[in-house]
Amino acid sequence: MGNASEIFLFVSRISKDNDFVMGTLYTIFGVLSVLGNGILLFVAYRKKSSLKPAEFFVVNLAISDLTMTITLFPLAIPSAYAHMWLFNLTTCTVYAFCGVLFGLCSLSNLTVLSCVCWLKVCCPNYGNKFSYCHASLLVAGIWCYAGVFAVGPLSGWGEYGAEPYGTACCINWHAPNHSSAAMSYIICLFFFCYIVPCTIIFLSYTFILVTVRGSRQAVQQHMSPQNKITNAHALIVKLSVAVCIGFLTAWSPYAIVSMWAAFGNATDIPPMAFALAAIFAKSSTLYNPIVYLVFKPNFRKSLCRDVAHCRSTFCRCFCQHSSAQKGTCRQSHHIDECNSTRLSNGLPENHRTCRHCPYAETVSGAKENFTDYSPQQTARILKGSVQTEVAVSQLSNELQSDFL
Repeated sequence: MGNASEIFLFVSRISKDNDFVMGTLYTIFGVLSVLGNGILLFVAYRKKSSLKPAEFFVVNLAISDLTMTITLFPLAIPSAYAHMWLFNLTTCTVYAFCGVLFGLCSLSNLTVLSCVCWLKVCCPNYGNKFSYCHASLLVAGIWCYAGVFAVGPLSGWGEYGAEPYGTACCINWHAPNHSSAAMSYIICLFFFCYIVPCTIIFLSYTFILVTVRGSRQAVQQHMSPQNKITNAHALIVKLSVAVCIGFLTAWSPYAIVSMWAAFGNATDIPPMAFALAAIFAKSSTLYNPIVYLVFKPNFRKSLCRDVAHCRSTFCRCFCQHSSAQKGTCRQSHHIDECNSTRLSNGLPENHRTCRHCPYAETVSGAKENFTDYSPQQTARILKGSVQTEVAVSQLSNELQSDFL
Protein backbone atom coordinates (compact mmCIF):
# COMPACT_ATOMS: atom_id res chain seq x y z
CA MET A 1 0.00 0.00 0.00
CA GLY A 2 2.92 2.36 -0.07
CA ASN A 3 4.85 4.35 2.52
CA ALA A 4 4.32 4.49 6.27
CA SER A 5 1.99 7.48 6.24
CA GLU A 6 -0.21 5.81 3.65
CA ILE A 7 -0.32 2.64 5.71
CA PHE A 8 -1.25 4.66 8.77
CA LEU A 9 -4.12 6.32 6.93
CA PHE A 10 -5.46 2.98 5.70
CA VAL A 11 -5.57 1.30 9.10
CA SER A 12 -8.75 1.73 11.12
CA ARG A 13 -8.54 4.29 13.90
CA ILE A 14 -11.71 3.19 15.69
CA SER A 15 -12.21 0.08 17.79
CA LYS A 16 -12.91 -3.34 16.31
CA ASP A 17 -16.32 -3.33 17.97
CA ASN A 18 -17.24 -0.06 16.26
CA ASP A 19 -15.97 -1.40 12.95
CA PHE A 20 -18.10 -4.50 13.40
CA VAL A 21 -21.15 -2.34 14.10
CA MET A 22 -20.43 -0.24 10.99
CA GLY A 23 -20.03 -3.34 8.85
CA THR A 24 -23.31 -4.74 10.16
CA LEU A 25 -25.15 -1.45 9.54
CA TYR A 26 -23.71 -1.20 6.03
CA THR A 27 -24.85 -4.76 5.33
CA ILE A 28 -28.40 -3.99 6.49
CA PHE A 29 -28.46 -0.69 4.58
CA GLY A 30 -27.13 -2.40 1.46
CA VAL A 31 -29.69 -5.20 1.42
CA LEU A 32 -32.62 -2.89 2.14
CA SER A 33 -31.39 -0.30 -0.35
CA VAL A 34 -31.12 -2.85 -3.17
CA LEU A 35 -34.61 -4.15 -2.36
CA GLY A 36 -36.20 -0.71 -1.99
CA ASN A 37 -34.64 0.92 -5.04
CA GLY A 38 -35.03 -2.27 -7.05
CA ILE A 39 -38.75 -2.38 -6.28
CA LEU A 40 -39.07 1.32 -7.12
CA LEU A 41 -37.37 0.82 -10.49
CA PHE A 42 -39.46 -2.31 -11.16
CA VAL A 43 -42.68 -0.37 -10.52
CA ALA A 44 -41.46 2.47 -12.75
CA TYR A 45 -40.63 0.01 -15.52
CA ARG A 46 -44.05 -1.63 -15.28
CA LYS A 47 -45.78 1.76 -15.61
CA LYS A 48 -43.23 3.34 -17.96
CA SER A 49 -45.91 4.19 -20.51
CA SER A 50 -47.81 6.26 -17.94
CA LEU A 51 -44.87 7.92 -16.15
CA LYS A 52 -45.32 11.64 -15.63
CA PRO A 53 -42.44 14.07 -16.28
CA ALA A 54 -42.04 14.81 -12.55
CA GLU A 55 -41.68 11.09 -11.85
CA PHE A 56 -38.51 11.02 -13.94
CA PHE A 57 -36.76 12.49 -10.91
CA VAL A 58 -38.01 9.70 -8.65
CA VAL A 59 -36.60 7.16 -11.12
CA ASN A 60 -33.33 9.09 -11.37
CA LEU A 61 -33.11 9.19 -7.57
CA ALA A 62 -33.55 5.42 -7.39
CA ILE A 63 -30.85 4.92 -10.04
CA SER A 64 -28.31 7.11 -8.22
CA ASP A 65 -29.07 5.51 -4.84
CA LEU A 66 -28.88 1.99 -6.24
CA THR A 67 -25.62 2.72 -8.08
CA MET A 68 -24.14 4.24 -4.93
CA THR A 69 -25.07 1.09 -3.02
CA ILE A 70 -23.56 -1.23 -5.63
CA THR A 71 -20.28 0.68 -5.96
CA LEU A 72 -19.59 1.57 -2.30
CA PHE A 73 -21.03 -1.07 -0.02
CA PRO A 74 -19.15 -4.12 -1.45
CA LEU A 75 -15.88 -2.30 -0.63
CA ALA A 76 -16.87 -0.72 2.68
CA ILE A 77 -18.39 -3.83 4.29
CA PRO A 78 -15.37 -6.19 4.09
CA SER A 79 -13.01 -3.35 5.04
CA ALA A 80 -15.05 -2.60 8.15
CA TYR A 81 -15.04 -6.24 9.20
CA ALA A 82 -11.29 -6.51 8.47
CA HIS A 83 -10.57 -3.41 10.58
CA MET A 84 -8.59 -1.85 7.70
CA TRP A 85 -8.92 -0.70 4.08
CA LEU A 86 -8.39 -3.82 1.99
CA PHE A 87 -7.77 -2.19 -1.40
CA ASN A 88 -5.15 0.02 -3.04
CA LEU A 89 -4.97 3.79 -3.44
CA THR A 90 -6.50 3.79 -6.93
CA THR A 91 -9.54 1.91 -5.67
CA CYS A 92 -9.74 4.41 -2.82
CA THR A 93 -9.88 7.29 -5.31
CA VAL A 94 -12.57 5.57 -7.41
CA TYR A 95 -14.55 4.82 -4.22
CA ALA A 96 -14.39 8.46 -3.14
CA PHE A 97 -15.32 9.70 -6.63
CA CYS A 98 -18.39 7.42 -6.78
CA GLY A 99 -19.44 8.43 -3.28
CA VAL A 100 -19.32 12.15 -4.09
CA LEU A 101 -20.88 11.78 -7.55
CA PHE A 102 -23.86 9.63 -6.61
CA GLY A 103 -24.35 11.30 -3.23
CA LEU A 104 -24.51 14.78 -4.75
CA CYS A 105 -26.68 13.48 -7.59
CA SER A 106 -29.27 12.22 -5.09
CA LEU A 107 -29.08 15.46 -3.14
CA SER A 108 -29.46 17.62 -6.27
CA ASN A 109 -32.27 15.38 -7.48
CA LEU A 110 -34.27 16.01 -4.30
CA THR A 111 -33.70 19.75 -4.75
CA VAL A 112 -34.90 19.85 -8.36
CA LEU A 113 -37.86 17.62 -7.53
CA SER A 114 -38.99 20.05 -4.83
CA CYS A 115 -38.78 22.90 -7.36
CA VAL A 116 -40.86 20.96 -9.90
CA CYS A 117 -43.48 20.19 -7.24
CA TRP A 118 -43.59 23.88 -6.31
CA LEU A 119 -43.99 24.85 -9.96
CA LYS A 120 -46.88 22.43 -10.56
CA VAL A 121 -48.75 23.28 -7.34
CA CYS A 122 -48.10 26.98 -6.87
CA CYS A 123 -47.78 28.04 -10.52
CA PRO A 124 -50.09 25.68 -12.42
CA ASN A 125 -50.07 27.84 -15.56
CA TYR A 126 -46.37 27.10 -15.95
CA GLY A 127 -46.42 23.72 -14.22
CA ASN A 128 -48.90 22.30 -16.72
CA LYS A 129 -46.43 23.10 -19.49
CA PHE A 130 -43.70 21.02 -17.84
CA SER A 131 -42.92 18.32 -20.40
CA TYR A 132 -40.79 15.22 -20.82
CA CYS A 133 -38.19 17.30 -22.63
CA HIS A 134 -37.87 19.66 -19.66
CA ALA A 135 -37.55 16.71 -17.29
CA SER A 136 -34.85 15.08 -19.42
CA LEU A 137 -32.83 18.30 -19.58
CA LEU A 138 -33.05 18.77 -15.81
CA VAL A 139 -31.96 15.17 -15.18
CA ALA A 140 -28.92 15.75 -17.41
CA GLY A 141 -28.22 19.00 -15.55
CA ILE A 142 -28.34 17.16 -12.21
CA TRP A 143 -25.63 14.75 -13.30
CA CYS A 144 -23.50 17.57 -14.69
CA TYR A 145 -23.85 19.57 -11.47
CA ALA A 146 -22.80 16.57 -9.36
CA GLY A 147 -20.02 15.77 -11.84
CA VAL A 148 -18.41 19.20 -11.38
CA PHE A 149 -17.84 18.63 -7.67
CA ALA A 150 -16.90 14.96 -8.18
CA VAL A 151 -14.26 15.76 -10.83
CA GLY A 152 -12.87 18.74 -8.87
CA PRO A 153 -10.54 16.74 -6.57
CA LEU A 154 -9.25 14.77 -9.58
CA SER A 155 -8.17 18.04 -11.26
CA GLY A 156 -6.47 19.57 -8.21
CA TRP A 157 -9.40 21.44 -6.69
CA GLY A 158 -9.61 19.57 -3.41
CA GLU A 159 -8.28 16.09 -2.70
CA TYR A 160 -9.53 12.55 -2.28
CA GLY A 161 -8.08 10.32 0.41
CA ALA A 162 -8.78 7.92 3.23
CA GLU A 163 -11.46 8.78 5.75
CA PRO A 164 -10.03 9.66 9.19
CA TYR A 165 -11.56 6.49 10.64
CA GLY A 166 -9.52 4.45 8.13
CA THR A 167 -11.87 1.91 6.47
CA ALA A 168 -13.31 4.03 3.63
CA CYS A 169 -12.39 6.92 1.35
CA CYS A 170 -13.89 10.31 0.64
CA ILE A 171 -12.72 13.91 0.57
CA ASN A 172 -9.40 14.51 2.31
CA TRP A 173 -10.56 16.50 5.31
CA HIS A 174 -6.98 17.24 6.41
CA ALA A 175 -6.11 19.02 3.14
CA PRO A 176 -7.68 22.42 4.03
CA ASN A 177 -5.12 22.84 6.81
CA HIS A 178 -2.31 23.19 4.25
CA SER A 179 -4.05 23.91 0.91
CA SER A 180 -6.12 26.96 0.00
CA ALA A 181 -7.58 25.12 -3.01
CA ALA A 182 -8.85 22.36 -0.75
CA MET A 183 -10.25 24.98 1.62
CA SER A 184 -12.17 26.72 -1.19
CA TYR A 185 -13.46 23.36 -2.45
CA ILE A 186 -14.92 22.40 0.93
CA ILE A 187 -16.47 25.85 1.40
CA CYS A 188 -18.09 25.70 -2.07
CA LEU A 189 -19.22 22.14 -1.38
CA PHE A 190 -20.83 23.24 1.88
CA PHE A 191 -22.56 26.25 0.33
CA PHE A 192 -23.70 24.92 -3.06
CA CYS A 193 -24.38 21.32 -2.00
CA TYR A 194 -25.91 21.87 1.43
CA ILE A 195 -26.98 25.46 2.17
CA VAL A 196 -28.51 26.16 -1.26
CA PRO A 197 -30.32 22.79 -1.60
CA CYS A 198 -31.52 22.96 2.00
CA THR A 199 -32.92 26.46 1.47
CA ILE A 200 -34.62 25.55 -1.82
CA ILE A 201 -36.21 22.39 -0.42
CA PHE A 202 -37.60 24.11 2.67
CA LEU A 203 -38.91 27.13 0.75
CA SER A 204 -40.48 24.96 -1.96
CA TYR A 205 -42.38 22.72 0.42
CA THR A 206 -43.34 25.68 2.62
CA PHE A 207 -44.93 27.45 -0.36
CA ILE A 208 -46.62 24.21 -1.39
CA LEU A 209 -48.17 23.75 2.06
CA VAL A 210 -49.33 27.37 2.15
CA THR A 211 -50.91 27.06 -1.31
CA VAL A 212 -52.64 23.77 -0.53
CA ARG A 213 -53.95 25.09 2.76
CA GLY A 214 -55.37 28.18 1.03
CA SER A 215 -57.02 26.04 -1.65
CA ARG A 216 -58.50 23.78 0.99
CA GLN A 217 -60.02 26.70 2.89
CA ALA A 218 -61.48 28.10 -0.33
CA VAL A 219 -63.06 24.76 -1.20
CA GLN A 220 -64.51 24.32 2.30
CA GLN A 221 -66.54 27.49 1.85
CA HIS A 222 -68.37 26.09 -1.18
CA MET A 223 -68.68 22.33 -0.77
CA SER A 224 -68.86 19.61 1.85
CA PRO A 225 -67.65 17.02 2.63
CA GLN A 226 -64.02 17.44 1.61
CA ASN A 227 -62.60 13.96 2.20
CA LYS A 228 -60.51 13.91 -0.97
CA ILE A 229 -59.21 17.42 -0.36
CA THR A 230 -58.31 16.55 3.23
CA ASN A 231 -56.56 13.37 2.15
CA ALA A 232 -54.55 15.19 -0.50
CA HIS A 233 -53.54 17.88 1.98
CA ALA A 234 -52.49 15.31 4.56
CA LEU A 235 -50.48 13.41 1.93
CA ILE A 236 -48.61 16.54 0.85
CA VAL A 237 -47.85 17.44 4.47
CA LYS A 238 -46.49 13.95 5.19
CA LEU A 239 -44.40 13.88 2.01
CA SER A 240 -42.98 17.35 2.70
CA VAL A 241 -42.07 16.55 6.29
CA ALA A 242 -40.56 13.18 5.32
CA VAL A 243 -38.37 14.68 2.56
CA CYS A 244 -37.12 17.49 4.80
CA ILE A 245 -36.36 15.16 7.72
CA GLY A 246 -34.59 12.73 5.42
CA PHE A 247 -32.50 15.48 3.87
CA LEU A 248 -31.41 16.89 7.23
CA THR A 249 -30.76 13.44 8.74
CA ALA A 250 -28.59 12.28 5.84
CA TRP A 251 -26.52 15.36 5.09
CA SER A 252 -26.37 17.56 8.19
CA PRO A 253 -23.68 15.43 9.91
CA TYR A 254 -21.41 15.70 6.87
CA ALA A 255 -22.02 19.45 6.65
CA ILE A 256 -21.06 19.91 10.31
CA VAL A 257 -17.94 17.76 9.97
CA SER A 258 -16.84 19.54 6.78
CA MET A 259 -17.04 22.97 8.41
CA TRP A 260 -15.33 21.66 11.51
CA ALA A 261 -12.49 20.32 9.39
CA ALA A 262 -12.28 23.44 7.20
CA PHE A 263 -12.13 26.06 9.94
CA GLY A 264 -10.64 23.98 12.75
CA ASN A 265 -7.90 21.45 13.16
CA ALA A 266 -8.97 18.21 11.47
CA THR A 267 -6.66 16.19 13.70
CA ASP A 268 -8.66 17.25 16.75
CA ILE A 269 -11.90 15.81 15.35
CA PRO A 270 -12.67 12.31 16.72
CA PRO A 271 -12.53 9.67 13.96
CA MET A 272 -15.88 8.39 15.17
CA ALA A 273 -17.46 11.71 14.16
CA PHE A 274 -16.49 11.08 10.53
CA ALA A 275 -17.70 7.49 10.81
CA LEU A 276 -21.13 8.61 12.06
CA ALA A 277 -21.35 11.20 9.26
CA ALA A 278 -20.64 8.47 6.70
CA ILE A 279 -23.29 6.19 8.23
CA PHE A 280 -25.97 8.89 8.07
CA ALA A 281 -25.04 9.83 4.49
CA LYS A 282 -25.27 6.22 3.32
CA SER A 283 -28.62 5.79 5.06
CA SER A 284 -30.14 8.10 2.42
CA THR A 285 -29.97 5.23 -0.08
CA LEU A 286 -32.43 3.36 2.13
CA TYR A 287 -34.57 6.30 3.19
CA ASN A 288 -35.45 7.79 -0.19
CA PRO A 289 -37.24 4.74 -1.74
CA ILE A 290 -39.23 4.23 1.46
CA VAL A 291 -40.49 7.81 1.34
CA TYR A 292 -41.69 7.62 -2.26
CA LEU A 293 -43.11 4.09 -2.05
CA VAL A 294 -45.09 5.00 1.07
CA PHE A 295 -46.25 8.52 0.21
CA LYS A 296 -46.71 8.30 -3.59
CA PRO A 297 -50.19 6.74 -4.10
CA ASN A 298 -49.68 5.90 -7.78
CA PHE A 299 -46.43 4.05 -7.09
CA ARG A 300 -47.97 2.25 -4.12
CA LYS A 301 -51.05 1.21 -6.10
CA SER A 302 -48.90 -0.01 -8.98
CA LEU A 303 -46.79 -2.03 -6.55
CA CYS A 304 -49.86 -3.60 -4.93
CA ARG A 305 -51.29 -4.43 -8.35
CA ASP A 306 -48.03 -6.03 -9.49
CA VAL A 307 -47.73 -8.03 -6.27
CA ALA A 308 -51.32 -9.26 -6.64
CA HIS A 309 -50.67 -10.18 -10.28
CA CYS A 310 -47.50 -12.11 -9.38
CA ARG A 311 -49.32 -13.91 -6.58
CA SER A 312 -52.23 -14.91 -8.81
CA THR A 313 -49.83 -16.08 -11.53
CA PHE A 314 -47.89 -18.19 -9.03
CA CYS A 315 -51.08 -19.69 -7.58
CA ARG A 316 -52.42 -20.44 -11.07
CA CYS A 317 -49.21 -22.18 -12.09
CA PHE A 318 -49.12 -24.13 -8.82
CA CYS A 319 -52.75 -25.23 -9.18
CA GLN A 320 -52.22 -26.30 -12.79
CA HIS A 321 -49.15 -28.29 -11.79
CA SER A 322 -51.03 -29.98 -8.97
CA SER A 323 -54.07 -30.75 -11.13
CA ALA A 324 -51.88 -32.28 -13.84
CA GLN A 325 -50.62 -34.85 -11.32
CA LYS A 326 -54.09 -35.95 -10.25
CA GLY A 327 -55.05 -37.50 -13.62
CA THR A 328 -58.19 -37.35 -15.68
CA CYS A 329 -59.99 -39.99 -13.61
CA ARG A 330 -59.76 -37.89 -10.48
CA GLN A 331 -60.84 -34.82 -12.45
CA SER A 332 -64.10 -36.41 -13.58
CA HIS A 333 -64.76 -37.79 -10.10
CA HIS A 334 -64.15 -34.33 -8.60
CA ILE A 335 -66.52 -32.72 -11.12
CA ASP A 336 -69.29 -35.13 -10.17
CA GLU A 337 -68.75 -34.42 -6.49
CA CYS A 338 -68.74 -30.69 -7.04
CA ASN A 339 -71.94 -30.64 -9.09
CA SER A 340 -74.23 -33.06 -7.28
CA THR A 341 -74.91 -34.66 -3.93
CA ARG A 342 -77.56 -37.13 -2.83
CA LEU A 343 -80.60 -36.53 -0.68
CA SER A 344 -81.68 -39.07 1.87
CA ASN A 345 -84.34 -40.28 -0.57
CA GLY A 346 -81.76 -40.91 -3.32
CA LEU A 347 -82.66 -37.95 -5.55
CA PRO A 348 -79.79 -35.84 -6.92
CA GLU A 349 -79.54 -32.18 -5.94
CA ASN A 350 -77.73 -29.84 -8.34
CA HIS A 351 -75.33 -27.37 -6.63
CA ARG A 352 -74.00 -25.88 -9.86
CA THR A 353 -70.22 -25.29 -9.84
CA CYS A 354 -68.34 -25.98 -6.65
CA ARG A 355 -66.43 -22.89 -5.57
CA HIS A 356 -63.40 -25.02 -4.70
CA CYS A 357 -63.37 -26.81 -8.05
CA PRO A 358 -60.23 -25.96 -10.10
CA TYR A 359 -61.85 -27.21 -13.28
CA ALA A 360 -64.28 -24.40 -13.74
CA GLU A 361 -64.39 -24.57 -17.50
CA THR A 362 -65.10 -28.34 -17.58
CA VAL A 363 -67.74 -28.00 -14.92
CA SER A 364 -69.49 -25.14 -16.67
CA GLY A 365 -69.70 -27.26 -19.80
CA ALA A 366 -70.90 -30.33 -17.94
CA LYS A 367 -73.63 -28.61 -15.98
CA GLU A 368 -75.50 -27.77 -19.16
CA ASN A 369 -76.41 -31.48 -19.46
CA PHE A 370 -78.41 -31.42 -16.24
CA THR A 371 -82.06 -30.48 -16.22
CA ASP A 372 -83.13 -27.93 -13.65
CA TYR A 373 -85.69 -29.31 -11.28
CA SER A 374 -86.48 -29.08 -7.61
CA PRO A 375 -86.07 -32.46 -5.88
CA GLN A 376 -89.04 -33.37 -3.72
CA GLN A 377 -89.25 -35.36 -0.54
CA THR A 378 -92.00 -38.00 -0.59
CA ALA A 379 -94.05 -39.79 2.04
CA ARG A 380 -95.77 -43.14 1.90
CA ILE A 381 -99.33 -43.19 3.30
CA LEU A 382 -100.97 -46.46 4.29
CA LYS A 383 -104.75 -46.59 3.87
CA GLY A 384 -106.00 -49.98 4.78
CA SER A 385 -103.93 -52.40 2.75
CA VAL A 386 -103.07 -49.83 0.05
CA GLN A 387 -99.87 -47.79 0.11
CA THR A 388 -99.65 -44.54 -1.81
CA GLU A 389 -96.58 -42.30 -2.26
CA VAL A 390 -97.24 -38.58 -2.43
CA ALA A 391 -95.04 -35.50 -2.26
CA VAL A 392 -94.74 -33.90 1.13
CA SER A 393 -95.67 -30.53 -0.37
CA GLN A 394 -99.06 -31.95 -1.36
CA LEU A 395 -99.99 -32.87 2.20
CA SER A 396 -102.03 -30.59 4.39
CA ASN A 397 -100.18 -28.27 6.73
CA GLU A 398 -101.08 -30.39 9.75
CA LEU A 399 -99.87 -33.65 8.13
CA GLN A 400 -96.67 -31.86 6.94
CA SER A 401 -95.85 -30.74 10.46
CA ASP A 402 -96.46 -34.22 11.83
CA PHE A 403 -94.34 -35.80 9.12
CA LEU A 404 -91.42 -33.42 9.52
